[in-house]
Amino acid sequence: QVQLVESGGGLVQAGGSLRLSCAASGGIFGLLGLGWFRQAPGKVREFVAAISQTGGSTKYADSVKGRFTISRDNARNTVNLQVNSLNPEDTAVYYCAAKLLGTEAAVRPGEYAYWGQGTQVTVSS
Repeated sequence: QVQLVESGGGLVQAGGSLRLSCAASGGIFGLLGLGWFRQAPGKVREFVAAISQTGGSTKYADSVKGRFTISRDNARNTVNLQVNSLNPEDTAVYYCAAKLLGTEAAVRPGEYAYWGQGTQVTVSS
């Protein structure tokens, strides 16, 4: 069983930055594919970014390309999401997710077996 705990969310002005982190425990971190998703009020959960088990493959939603960067630290069992140039449309709860045998970066929520509780990101205009 893999446990995921997100941190780093908060309130930020438009144009600002945050660094979201997700700490994993209970599994072999180096074998996990990892992703970030977000859900705004009244909307479905959407893909944000994903990274493969080695970090050699990453994928991003078109809406965040060039602004968000996903990375992983296999020595510290963490996956991070650097979010820059934030705008109010980025306001959402951000969730970390993990899948076993993550040889490729996965974009569909159904591919992930484990989810964190989420961290709120609020961007004011």
